[in-house]
Amino acid sequence: MIVVYSTRYHIDIGTHVFPTRKYHMLHDRIRASGVSAEFVQPSPASWEHLALVHSRAYLEKLQTGVLDASEIAQLELPWSFEMIEGFRLMTGGTIAASQRLLASGHPGVAFHIGGGFHHAFASHGEGFCVFNDVAVAIRLSMAQQRVRRATVIDLDVHHGNGTAFIFENEPGVFTFSMHQQNNYPAFKPKGSLDIGLPDGAGDAEYLEQLGQGLEKVVAFAPDIAFYLAGADPYKDDQLGGLALTKAGLRERDRLVLRACTMLSIPLVVVLAGGYAHAVEDTIDIHHATFEESNVHLASLR
Repeated sequence: MIVVYSTRYHIDIGTHVFPTRKYHMLHDRIRASGVSAEFVQPSPASWEHLALVHSRAYLEKLQTGVLDASEIAQLELPWSFEMIEGFRLMTGGTIAASQRLLASGHPGVAFHIGGGFHHAFASHGEGFCVFNDVAVAIRLSMAQQRVRRATVIDLDVHHGNGTAFIFENEPGVFTFSMHQQNNYPAFKPKGSLDIGLPDGAGDAEYLEQLGQGLEKVVAFAPDIAFYLAGADPYKDDQLGGLALTKAGLRERDRLVLRACTMLSIPLVVVLAGGYAHAVEDTIDIHHATFEESNVHLASLR
């Protein structure tokens, strides 16, 4: 399996609910498991590639460090050029995952230990998201004419507002977000398919709704899928209000992977959110996604 990762993903943002240390913790766990994988070191996304999604005015502000206080507050991250470069590198990681996968010419899985920054809009960042890495990777793949149709399967606990807004007028991109309805963000632009779950929804309700949603993804018949495998629908997440168990989240992963098996398409997995009170729980959930992705890949051979 292709696994994309860099030690520079561990960005110093001080004491923060977003545990950037989860990236190296998951990497170490995957390495220790002994699973055979091709580890890929990404390069930062070029500013030209970022401009496929983001406005020139926004990118110039990031390059020069002239975001105002309200823009920094909307990001909810402490400003530093190191922080910007870290997110530019993770965007490059999602690009690298998709490009390596598409270059193979075969269905498969690329697992990115990072990415999934779905709250970034074309003209600004929000909610711990500076660049919309998945949107950039999709636009680049389409510009290269490697894919005509792409789908985003966003199973973070929060609605993928930036992604939905970016692709709202692009029929070649199917955006599916299943999330807790009464949670961040307040502004939820309409995607191709949005399923807003009630507070406290557990495994059974979640998996039933997901199965119905994935039927529509399969009907769309994309050439590539990007799966935001957020760990934050977990019952003990600090920023979530759903009640999924670890077993339920693993079954969630299996349902997504089975849908991609039916489609016989490349799949890029990105981590998205995860803020459990015990960071080890977040790592368990992300690692289960990796394990299920590896099982899926073996089934394709």
